[in-house]
Amino acid sequence: MTNKKVLIIEDSAVDAAIIQKLLEDEGLEVEIATTGEEGLNKARANVPDLITLDLMLPGIDGYEVCRQLKAELSLNNTIVIVISMKDSVEEITRAFQAGADDYVIKPPWPELIAKKIKLYLGLH
Repeated sequence: MTNKKVLIIEDSAVDAAIIQKLLEDEGLEVEIATTGEEGLNKARANVPDLITLDLMLPGIDGYEVCRQLKAELSLNNTIVIVISMKDSVEEITRAFQAGADDYVIKPPWPELIAKKIKLYLGLH
């Protein structure tokens, strides 16, 4: 078992559950937030090693969540992987400008997400 923590910020219960199961099967500690505000609060309280972040969230959108995460000293080293249906160059560029470390277009191949997360966490 690893004590690496992942926070999934995703308003789709189905998408969040798929990612959660894959990561828990890898021995990762997983928490889910369904809004941007809830995600920021959980990230501040538990300082995850990695966050998967949807861009289209109720309330605070994913771009602003990412900016706020990267602006906080305790969270700016947390890896943020955006997982979004937005597939235009402009949207992807905007996510990177907000501080995202990686970008995956939905619907992702679930094993790709698990592999990327394990690589970022040094769990080859």
